[in-house]
Amino acid sequence: ELHARKNRAGQLYERLSRGGHRVMSVFLGSIMVFGFLNNLLVLVLFCRFKTLRTPVNMLLLNISVSDMLVCVCGTTLSFASSLRSRWLYGRGGCMWYGFANSCFGIVSLISLSVLSYDRYSTLMVCNRRTPNYRRPLLAVGGSWLYSVAWTVPPLLGWSSYGLEGAGTSCSVTWTVRSPASHSYIICLFIFCLGLPVLVMVYCYGRLLYAVGHIRRTAARRREFHILFMVVTTVVCYLLCWMPYGVVAMMATFGRPGLISPVASVIPSILAKSSTVINPVIYILMNKQVRHTCCQVADGNNVVDMTTAISSLQTNLKYEPVEPVEPPVVGLMHYPAPSRVTCYSSPASWKQCSMSPPSVGEVEVGSHF
Repeated sequence: ELHARKNRAGQLYERLSRGGHRVMSVFLGSIMVFGFLNNLLVLVLFCRFKTLRTPVNMLLLNISVSDMLVCVCGTTLSFASSLRSRWLYGRGGCMWYGFANSCFGIVSLISLSVLSYDRYSTLMVCNRRTPNYRRPLLAVGGSWLYSVAWTVPPLLGWSSYGLEGAGTSCSVTWTVRSPASHSYIICLFIFCLGLPVLVMVYCYGRLLYAVGHIRRTAARRREFHILFMVVTTVVCYLLCWMPYGVVAMMATFGRPGLISPVASVIPSILAKSSTVINPVIYILMNKQVRHTCCQVADGNNVVDMTTAISSLQTNLKYEPVEPVEPPVVGLMHYPAPSRVTCYSSPASWKQCSMSPPSVGEVEVGSHF
């Protein structure tokens, strides 16, 4: 059973029955919990282990931050509203939800397009011998500024944020028939969806075309592995978000009532599921992250090994090595060498000092 209501913008929307909202709440609750925990795990690993803080991983970390913020600031509100079968947070909460979800989603898409250009420039344009963190950090800051620039206008009157679909979530008011709303939606799709996707298609198309002509060194094979991981992330992200984009365009430019509540709810849930999928891809396909997860999972063995190494270093420290007996070759007897005392320390495993031979020893030549 469907119930019709009007939101404050005057547009008619339909909401699902109570059973439909229960099903929605199950999906949203799962996305909220697993999306938050998966991205939190990625953030903890990046903060704890310095080996993971590479330029490429900085951009992946930015996507994890935006995905976790979606789970905290957006999915929690729609989950609670689905449990009550209605929007619970008023006009201000709806504006915040629409702004936050749009902003964090655009940050992820811009980061993926920057990653595609980074892979293209690394494999085809230039070879960087040392890690360059300046460009990734600038890209991270630029993705947030670019996203905010395109998600603030609805708060200021260029289009608006309102209830969508079943009435338990908010986004840009796709169904409002006005020149201001249509112009904003067209610009949003061109600069926040079409342009990033075009950059990714160009970069990966050029790479796939030239992949047979690039010399496969060990370093190149590692770069290709990273490329495959990034392409998988991009494909999964687009598969999650493109249905929502198509439905939004149909709701904007199609006839009124063309999109039913079920048809609008399913793409919305699919788009939110990208927050769960992205960190799984990082963990399964990134060797550094996967090995680090194995170390964390087997933490007791790691601690025992570290303790054993420390104990071994302590026992070896400042213990002299016994002098070597002189060899006998035929009838020639080589004199005893100068006494050599070696010390073991963490800074240098061999620090040797030589003492002169004892009085009475005939020094014919050096033994070393």
